[in-house]
Amino acid sequence: MRKKTRIFVCIFVWMKTLGYKGTLPGNWKGLLLAACFVAGFFLQQPAFAQRHSVRLMTYNVGAFGKEMDDSAPMIARMIAELGAEVVGLNELDSCNRRHGINQVQHLCDELNALSGTGGRKASWRGRFGRAMAYAGGAYGCGIVSRVRIWDHFNIALPKGAGSEPRVCVVVETPRYVYAACHLDHIDEVARLEQARVLTVELQRRYGKGRKPVFLSGDFNDTPDSALLRQLSRDWTLLSPLEYSYSAKEPHVCIDYIFVLHGGPRVTVSGSGVPTSFTHGDVETASDHLPLFVDVVF
Repeated sequence: MRKKTRIFVCIFVWMKTLGYKGTLPGNWKGLLLAACFVAGFFLQQPAFAQRHSVRLMTYNVGAFGKEMDDSAPMIARMIAELGAEVVGLNELDSCNRRHGINQVQHLCDELNALSGTGGRKASWRGRFGRAMAYAGGAYGCGIVSRVRIWDHFNIALPKGAGSEPRVCVVVETPRYVYAACHLDHIDEVARLEQARVLTVELQRRYGKGRKPVFLSGDFNDTPDSALLRQLSRDWTLLSPLEYSYSAKEPHVCIDYIFVLHGGPRVTVSGSGVPTSFTHGDVETASDHLPLFVDVVF
């Protein structure tokens, strides 16, 4: 029996128990209206009445080509092994001379070729964010997700002196907003401005919403930097301060996941920077290590 039907059957039984036999007196009408109002209120709030647990992941994949010709099949197995629901990706090609395919779609195809939970096929989809034209195609960031993507857009970030253009790609799912960025690797001033621009835009769009807004990526700066201090005004750091670069000799923490202030309460139930997999080798998959955070909201 559906929830709505059960509620109104209970109201009917309650009325019979109290002796209702026909026409409603005035006081009965008031009680019935109050009961219907309460039932209607709860029926309209199902999506936010329960807590959700999600594994978030970020990974600078180095265009799937740092140590091997195509690490996408291996990285797909690593993502599946971790059980991530959404993954922010840095350093991706799209239909250029270096890689003549859309690498976001390529990773989705590899993920969808793997068996899902209980033998069901997964249904991964993704979005690419173009940071710049490159070798007859494009280069940028991306996001892959096991859940539906309701909306997506890109935030063009200001370019540092002597640096490459940068981008933040954003997707909205039924339960949350997820963004992936890759900030400037040369100029601290550029990183600070890029962080300011993406924060302002995400606050403008979602600052007063009921969904948590997560920001992930390669920030090219350390936990004690001016960048992390600036971000802490508007974002809460969720990920562990563990070394994420390099994969072969980890010595610095530059990859993070944050949540925007002002949204629903988010708690961390687990996190990590895995260095070993049953079905993958972090030292050949990329020059960065993957990072995940388990959140409840």
